[in-house]
Amino acid sequence: MDASTMDTSVNAGLRTFMLGVYQKLALGIALSGAIAFVVGSGIVPGLTQLLLGTPLFYVFQFGPLALIFGSAFLMKNPSPLATGILYWTIVSMLGVCLSIWVLMAMSGSSVTTRGGASMTVNFLIMTKAFLLTASAFGALSLFGYMTKMNLRPIGIIAVFALWGVIGISLLSFLFPPSGMMEVIIQVAVLGISGVLVAFQTQELKQGYFVNEGDQRSLAVMTNWGALNFFIMFYNMFTILMSLLSRD
Repeated sequence: MDASTMDTSVNAGLRTFMLGVYQKLALGIALSGAIAFVVGSGIVPGLTQLLLGTPLFYVFQFGPLALIFGSAFLMKNPSPLATGILYWTIVSMLGVCLSIWVLMAMSGSSVTTRGGASMTVNFLIMTKAFLLTASAFGALSLFGYMTKMNLRPIGIIAVFALWGVIGISLLSFLFPPSGMMEVIIQVAVLGISGVLVAFQTQELKQGYFVNEGDQRSLAVMTNWGALNFFIMFYNMFTILMSLLSRD
């Protein structure tokens, strides 16, 4: 059933489902933030050294991408438990990745990007980036929920564009980009992520009506929806922090 034909404003089931997705997203953001602070602040020096000062960090940096690829091939009939474990695992791993920013803010140190740009981050910049991300995310998700426009065509293009940009980013490890190319890649991912927030919201709304009454499918959709939202939120947040912290 096409969600655009439904009176979603009075559909209690849909509201409950979407609130479940947003609540899981909020819990994921809170958990990743807590992990980032504990690891990056050095409250437990041994843990900080282990996760950030050894090659183990690369497992957390590239692990989420590997898990997403792996789940696409291995989860032919995903269960609520499996998708839930996947969600919390990726949230935790990205929380460790965020701890680098906390460490930089705590130490007041500057870093130089591969493109040669200097960045200095502090907690004020992190707060600004978070508020901007939350505001943009909320507005884009509301648009995706309310619009009668079919976002699928542009959403599919955005998905392919995102993977293309990811491919270019991976190539940058072999061929360091210029400072301008870094900014172009970041702005591209920021824009694509924004489109995907609206697209994924509409997909969740339409998926609810397809699976209405099937609690198992809705539980799986809740986990997938929260995961997609979390990745988009993470991308937008880290890119805004990077852009705002450039000297």
